[in-house]
Amino acid sequence: MELRRLGPIGQEKPALVADGVTYRLDSLTADVDGAFLAADGIAAVREKLAAGELPVWEGAESERVGAPIARPQAVICIGQNYAAHAAESGDQPPSVPIIFFKHPNTVVGPYDAVEIPPGAVKVDWEVELGVVIGKQASYLADEKAALDVIAGYVTSHDVSERDFQIAQSGGQWSKGKNAKGFNPVGPALVPADAVDPQALRLWSSVNGEARQESTTSDMVFTVAQLVHHLSQYMVLEPGDLINTGTPQGVALSGRFPYLAAGDVVEIGIDGLGAQRQEFVAHA
Repeated sequence: MELRRLGPIGQEKPALVADGVTYRLDSLTADVDGAFLAADGIAAVREKLAAGELPVWEGAESERVGAPIARPQAVICIGQNYAAHAAESGDQPPSVPIIFFKHPNTVVGPYDAVEIPPGAVKVDWEVELGVVIGKQASYLADEKAALDVIAGYVTSHDVSERDFQIAQSGGQWSKGKNAKGFNPVGPALVPADAVDPQALRLWSSVNGEARQESTTSDMVFTVAQLVHHLSQYMVLEPGDLINTGTPQGVALSGRFPYLAAGDVVEIGIDGLGAQRQEFVAHA
């Protein structure tokens, strides 16, 4: 069972994919957003599906695939959460989670083209497991409580511009993380109870050549640890997206060239789906 959002940019409609069939959800909810998740919308979708009350979306295969969640209130990111990636960046694994933010308007569809910003020379790829929050959460008691507030998981692409991030940063990373379209998400939101977040294979390729290959078992901090930790410092809201870090194999390592116009990046997480983006020159 997968939740999706289909349609032109800004006009996406909610959908369910189950057993290869796409169903319309717009009679149940206007969108896959925080309000829907907080109201236990995933359970309501399951009930309607079991009762045979969801209409089939005829022609769904011809629709654009948008991000599976509407614009979140926050996109919270974790840096260097795989030891090998920290090492290729020249750093030791962090002793506490490194946190930075992306603007919610960076979230785009999994197959949308991504513009290379003016003056950018070090655009990099980063496949990441994305965690979507389903309940408001703060000061969670433990890691079990943390898992209980997760609605589901997505494939997330934390696109980065390393010169902006490092040389022009002023001591923080956000300048390299927030350009237009720098967070493709999807294609699907898979409910949390169908996913073991610490047993997922992640991969990426550029122009058909393999780049990243790892599993979430290699995370420095688990999903449960991250959500619990974040809740001690901020209020997590339904629909918020947490990017949990990327494994080794990025251009920052020095082993691969940075992205240029015309390059095609594909990323994926087993069970959550794959993405494909062409990188294009700024118009």
